[in-house]
Amino acid sequence: MADWVQNLMDSLGYLGILLLMIVENLFPPIPSELIMPSAGFAAARGDMNIFVVIAVGTLGSVVGTLPLYYIGRAFGEERLVAWADKHGKWLTLRGEDIRKADDWFDRHGTKAVLFGRMVPGIRSLLSLPAGMSEMPMPKFLLYSAIGSGLWASALAGAGYLLGENYDQVEQYVGPASKVILGVVVVAAVLWFLKRKREQGAKA
Repeated sequence: MADWVQNLMDSLGYLGILLLMIVENLFPPIPSELIMPSAGFAAARGDMNIFVVIAVGTLGSVVGTLPLYYIGRAFGEERLVAWADKHGKWLTLRGEDIRKADDWFDRHGTKAVLFGRMVPGIRSLLSLPAGMSEMPMPKFLLYSAIGSGLWASALAGAGYLLGENYDQVEQYVGPASKVILGVVVVAAVLWFLKRKREQGAKA
């Protein structure tokens, strides 16, 4: 994977970074933890400018969030509420739960998008609730850009400083992202079990 990413950037330059960062948001097996450090290493070699690398990486990351945002927006809260009321019983999911989650995102969505863009494993997924809660596009783009810019700067800077050892960034961040994703899954399972117990107590 590392050789393929590096070869693509060598042949397409900044356009390669842009395309890879767009695709990374839709296909997580191509991780930003490999793309941006590799680009930072290219800058350290003098093949690219580190500031342009960060700017292009940020732009690609923000553009890559838009498909899931629009899918969430097209699906919408009301459709999801109606689906949950009709079919969500087997998931112990009610329309009321969807509305509560949407209310939470309305209150904390800016922080979720800002900091979530720097959390591997859930970076891309946050675009769906942002779209479903109809977060205004300018606000979504602004906070996505800030979070993505900080993330791209950290990764590219690490690759720049590590030089030929840039792939070590992915070796450390990769396992961390799996841990974070695991925590999210465990939290979802615990919520599911809690809802089951509550429904059992009411029955």
